[in-house]
Amino acid sequence: MKTNLNHKHTITACFIGYISQAIIVNFAPLLFLTFSNTYGIPLEQITLLITLNFVVQLATDLVASRYAHKIGYRKCIIAAHIFCAAGLVTMTVLPEIMPSLAGLLISVSLYAVGGGLLEVLVSPIVESCPSQNKAGIMSLLHSFYCWGVVATVLISTGFFVLFGIENWKILSCILALVPFFNTFFFALVPLYPIGAAENDEPNYKKLFTQKIFWLMLIMMVCAGASELAVSQWASSFAEKGLQVDKTTGDLLGACGFAVTMGLARVLYAKFSEKIPMKYATMGSAVLCIISYLMIGLSPSPAVGLIGCILCGFSVGVFWPGTFSLSAESVKFGGTTMFALLALAGDLGCSSGPSVAGFMLGIFGGNLQLGILCAVIFPTIMLISLFFLKTKKA
Repeated sequence: MKTNLNHKHTITACFIGYISQAIIVNFAPLLFLTFSNTYGIPLEQITLLITLNFVVQLATDLVASRYAHKIGYRKCIIAAHIFCAAGLVTMTVLPEIMPSLAGLLISVSLYAVGGGLLEVLVSPIVESCPSQNKAGIMSLLHSFYCWGVVATVLISTGFFVLFGIENWKILSCILALVPFFNTFFFALVPLYPIGAAENDEPNYKKLFTQKIFWLMLIMMVCAGASELAVSQWASSFAEKGLQVDKTTGDLLGACGFAVTMGLARVLYAKFSEKIPMKYATMGSAVLCIISYLMIGLSPSPAVGLIGCILCGFSVGVFWPGTFSLSAESVKFGGTTMFALLALAGDLGCSSGPSVAGFMLGIFGGNLQLGILCAVIFPTIMLISLFFLKTKKA
């Protein structure tokens, strides 16, 4: 089918794809307590939803890195959105017709597959577009995940206030319309060759024998860990430190973090032609370390919260920056490289909050000191950047 759509429409579809990913990652956690009360599921079992989501996304990253080129990128990206929509819709049905926890786990598995595919495919699709200023567009792309997080929290909060949290199923189906309609958009927009050898078998040996690729993997782990170590605890930090309710904590903590992270990505997209990504990322790493010190060492909860929000700004370019630097520096990349980088990022997303939580326990529940220990991740990020050689830096 011939259309008048061009690469700008492809990029727009990718923007919506990241909004879809933000919805599936952030909507269900807002309902964990509701799930526990409604279905009688203990909170310790509810945590299985987080674990399963992470495991399924990792597995999807690995499978997609090997088979996406065989199945076809258009089929895979359309399937990603279908899985996202299906997970959100079945979450309203399956817990009612089968054991509740099993129904929720199936739904989470469905949208986790979609999220994993989006994570692997959206960035290389944007990178393949015949556009100028690729680093800036990549940064702008990832900002849409942040705006998706903010929109999900704000829309959910407003909906629950107006219509009651007991009507969450209606909202879940409404949110499912975002990935549902984007399937039709991706069916029409043009897609471009991904990587220099998109039709070849993925060659892991060519990637893993490059020292710079290992450096990029380390940076991706640190990018995910630096971001999630604070963002996952930001709302709790605001609630506990400022003695505010959950809604206020979510708005100050989670939303404040996401807004500043998105702002950083938009600003870099605007000024990317003047500031090489390597230097922007190095400056962000320094700022990130400062923000961690503010969170962990300040006796003032208000200063600590400012540190949380500043941390959101500082990690803004970490993830898209590492993707852009990898596309520029690593040979024989393509979808396989992006998939493995996404896998490393997911490992970081798990390890960052885990380190903070583990150290929190060691320090007797002191959230500040727990988060402070995770400063190791932006520190390693900064050290890695000193060893990185790029064409533009």
